[in-house]
Amino acid sequence: MPTVLIIDDSAFSRRVLRSHLEAGGYRVVEASDGLAGLERYSLERPDAVTLDLTMTGIHGLEVLEQLRQLDPHVRVLIATADIQSATREMSSLGGAAGYIQKPFSTEDVVARVGAVLRGEEAW
Repeated sequence: MPTVLIIDDSAFSRRVLRSHLEAGGYRVVEASDGLAGLERYSLERPDAVTLDLTMTGIHGLEVLEQLRQLDPHVRVLIATADIQSATREMSSLGGAAGYIQKPFSTEDVVARVGAVLRGEEAW
């Protein structure tokens, strides 16, 4: 069963995303901020990561950069309500493989995570 790490400072967003991922058959681990997410990634080495951009402490793009330093092959989906082209471009240039738009739907979450796990982009 593939494991997905959720990094998001919103407990509500983590809870909703967890329910969608578990419905899709994924094992889920969570982190409530960027620093905890980096630590959890190092310990768990999940198959994919969903990453909020706007968090207290370390911004999501900085977390993405540090994740890529830990593991150049990390599969990251940005979980955001901000789907502007500039945000997508910055995320893609930073090494993200796609995004999941808030508010989440089970179909979209499962499809995008599945695509990323198959080595595809999910923009």
